Amino acid sequence: MKGEQVAKNANLLRAELRRQGIMPTVVKIKPKPLFGSAGKKISAKDIAVFSRQLATMIKSGVPIVQALEIIGGGQKNPKLKDMLNSLRADIEGGSSIYEAMGKHPVQFDELYRNLVKAGESAGVLETVLDTIATYKENIESLKGKIKKALFYPATVIVVAILVSAILLIFVVPQFQQVFRSFGADLPAFTKLIIAASEFLLSYWWLILLIVIGGTFGFLFAYKRSPAMQHTMDRLILKVPVVGQIMHNAAIARYARTLATTFKAGVPLVEALDIVSGATGNSVYERAVHEIRDDVAVGYQLNMAMKQVNLFPHMVTQMTAIGEEAGALDTMLFKVAEFYEEEVNNAVDALSSLLEPMIMIFIGGVVGCMVVGMYLPIFKLAAAI
Repeated sequence: MKGEQVAKNANLLRAELRRQGIMPTVVKIKPKPLFGSAGKKISAKDIAVFSRQLATMIKSGVPIVQALEIIGGGQKNPKLKDMLNSLRADIEGGSSIYEAMGKHPVQFDELYRNLVKAGESAGVLETVLDTIATYKENIESLKGKIKKALFYPATVIVVAILVSAILLIFVVPQFQQVFRSFGADLPAFTKLIIAASEFLLSYWWLILLIVIGGTFGFLFAYKRSPAMQHTMDRLILKVPVVGQIMHNAAIARYARTLATTFKAGVPLVEALDIVSGATGNSVYERAVHEIRDDVAVGYQLNMAMKQVNLFPHMVTQMTAIGEEAGALDTMLFKVAEFYEEEVNNAVDALSSLLEPMIMIFIGGVVGCMVVGMYLPIFKLAAAI
C-alpha cells in the first residue's frame, strides 16, 4: 500500500498508522516540485465553493474534521487539497478553525477569519460560512464587472497602437520607396507619417524598452507607495463614466461587507476597521477609517458617513433608517444590491457605447494614415 497523509513529522505519522492497524515500512516527506509547488493558485472562487460545502456539511451534522477530510479528498487542485489537509491536521491537534485559518492569511483574509471567529463564539458557524460564501460570490461578480468596465478602454488603446505600429513598420516604407521615385515635394502630413515610420524603424528597441520599463516601474511604485495609490484611485474616480462605476462599486462593497460583518455579530467599530480594506479604493478606505474614528467616539453611523462627503444622500438616509429600526444589516444589504445593479447596468451601457467607438477610433487612425499615403498620388494625378 502507498499513500499520503498530513502530519507534523514522520514519527507521529508512524504512530497514527500503527493505531489504525497499519505497519509502515517507509515513511518519508513528500518532495516539493523543482519549480514551485504543483497546482494552480487557490482562487477566491475556490474559497467561496469551499465555504458553501463546509456550511452544508456542518448543517447536515457532519463533524468539522470529517467534513474537511471529505472536501479535501474531492479536490483536484493540489494546493487547495494541501491547505484543507493542513486545516484538518491543526483542528485535530486542538486548534479552533479560526486559529487554523490564521496560518493561511492569503486565502483567509482578516474579514473571513473575524466572521468565522464570531460564528464559532455564537455557535452559528454554518450560518456564517453560508453568509461568507454568498458574500464572496457577490464580491467576485462585482470585481468581474469592474474589470470588464476597465478592459474596453484599455483594448481601444492597445489595438490602436498595434494597428498604427503595423502600418508604420510594414506599409509606410513601401509607399516611401514609391514617393522617392516621383522626386516631387511631399505634403506636410505625408512627411509627418514618414518621419514617424523612420523613427519607429530606427528606435523600436528604445521605444520597447521605455514601454516595458515604464510599465514595470509604474507597477513597482504603485504597489509600494500608498501616496501614489491614493492619487491614482482619486484620479480614476474623476474619469467620466468609469469614475461613476468605480464610485458605485466601492459603495456596494462597503455596504455588503459591513452588512455581512454586522450580521455575524462583529461590533460596529471593529467591523468598520475590517471593512476599510474591502472597499477596493484607497479614497474610500481612508473615509471608512474616519467613519470608524467618529463612531468610536459616539457618532451615529449615518452622521459619520455624511461627514466624509462621499456617500450619496440615499445611502446615508437608508443607513439612518436601519439604525433607528434596529435593522442596519438589512438596509445595508439593500443598498449593496441597488448599487451592484447600478454597476451592472453601467457596465452593459459602457460596453454598448464603446463597441462602435472602438470601430470609429481605429477606423480614424487607419483612415488618417491611408489619406496621408495617398495625398501625393492625388497631387500627381491632378498635375497630369
